[in-house]
Amino acid sequence: MAVVIRLMRAGAKKRPFYRLVAADSRRQRDGRFLEILGHYNPITQPFELVVQKDKVQVWLDKGAQPSEQVASLLRATGMTLGKASKPTKKAVPAGSAAKPRKRLKPRPASARKTKVKAAKASAKKAGKVVPKKGAKRKAAAK
Repeated sequence: MAVVIRLMRAGAKKRPFYRLVAADSRRQRDGRFLEILGHYNPITQPFELVVQKDKVQVWLDKGAQPSEQVASLLRATGMTLGKASKPTKKAVPAGSAAKPRKRLKPRPASARKTKVKAAKASAKKAGKVVPKKGAKRKAAAK
């Protein structure tokens, strides 16, 4: 069972209030949880954040992963999250460079588009006024 420390929404419509909970990652956001670890009220100025640091630390030591928002709130309280809570980048072995991505070749223009472009170019050379796209429909509508 993968445990995640996340915010569980409570409160009325347009008046959010969140509980900081440890829950199974497969459960719904507002579903069953393992333990309440604190609460967060973003409405008050400044926001109210109550965290039971000892309980949070116990869950982090057990391998629980905080969500991005919870990690940000915990950093605001001064808690150190350690290596387990930060996403790690894949290490590239020494001597091997990353392969450049292949560039896709541009698609050739359709025969109709090529024909229209050629007609516009020849009309322009002859000194004729070339109507803009959709001008025929606008003129017909008047």
